[in-house]
Amino acid sequence: MVKGEQTYGIQFHPEVFHSTEGAVLLRNFVVDICGCSQNWTPDSFVETTVNELKVKIGNDKVVLGLSGGVDSSVAAVLMHKAIGKNLYCIFVDNGLLRKNEFENVLESYKHMGLNVKGVDAKELFYSALAGVSDPELKRKAIGKVFIDVFDIESKRIEDVKWLAQGTIYPDVIESISVKGPSATIKSHHNVGGLPAYMKLQVVEPLKALFKDEVRRVGKTLNIDETILNRHPFPGPGLAIRILGDITLEKVRILQEVDHIFIDNLKTSGLYKDVWQAGAIFLPVQSVGVMGDERTYENAVALRAVTSTDGMTADWCHLPYEFLGKVSNEIINKVKGINRVVYDISSKPPATIEWE
Repeated sequence: MVKGEQTYGIQFHPEVFHSTEGAVLLRNFVVDICGCSQNWTPDSFVETTVNELKVKIGNDKVVLGLSGGVDSSVAAVLMHKAIGKNLYCIFVDNGLLRKNEFENVLESYKHMGLNVKGVDAKELFYSALAGVSDPELKRKAIGKVFIDVFDIESKRIEDVKWLAQGTIYPDVIESISVKGPSATIKSHHNVGGLPAYMKLQVVEPLKALFKDEVRRVGKTLNIDETILNRHPFPGPGLAIRILGDITLEKVRILQEVDHIFIDNLKTSGLYKDVWQAGAIFLPVQSVGVMGDERTYENAVALRAVTSTDGMTADWCHLPYEFLGKVSNEIINKVKGINRVVYDISSKPPATIEWE
């Protein structure tokens, strides 16, 4: 605080979609009190950010971690627009992606003019996660291996100076205390800096934007709608959708369940009505009947939410007929599953992901 300066304080999040009159409060403060002009547009953001990146990066080389999702894709195209051939993109297969996602993502980038290298690091991640059940420890283990892989790959690029990341504002808010005593909800491996031994500076061109703003920027950059409309997918992947320790068998089962759920959302025309969807492997077994046989198999939970910015979310009221069809298909086709439940919790109090 500056002596004599007028200070305003609030005790809620006016920026999130569900805050009543939150946008009005922010507009009053920004326009009436601060005297700022409302001139932010996706086009102006792209122009300003590209110019800033050109000055900041200069002729340095940058390595960027792609995930196939909206954030990293928009960050990559934005960086490429600023520095061109000096951007080197790496997509890491951590063994915790959706079914066939590694191959599909690499294929989707072929026509975007980006220099992309795929790295198979599954075994490194599986080894680091062996016997780890605590969700925060899983995130930290994945973050460490992710950094280690990038350290190895970046050293193969001569004189690389920067690591670019698709960090967005909700990642920052949920991971670290920003200008105040806010709680850390969960750690993100792309938030909070790098170990000194990497000797790379971090650049995060999207860290002040929400997901909906990132999509608007991506549209301005003419990124394909199939990428822009993809549901968010957590950085740690299926590791935080498998409650408890990680095994290859659990990953295989969850990939199959997730594939059936997402594929049915698309074929039923419901995918665009959902902000984020996925399946959770529960550390629960239940008795069931398959034919004339008694079974004692695993249970999975389906999760689908509607949201604008990810800061708040409502559970999605999917049709009963759809949920019944998906449940039957999962139980009939995925060996090891005999029970499917649907999560009807909103955020808050629940988070979108279970871990």
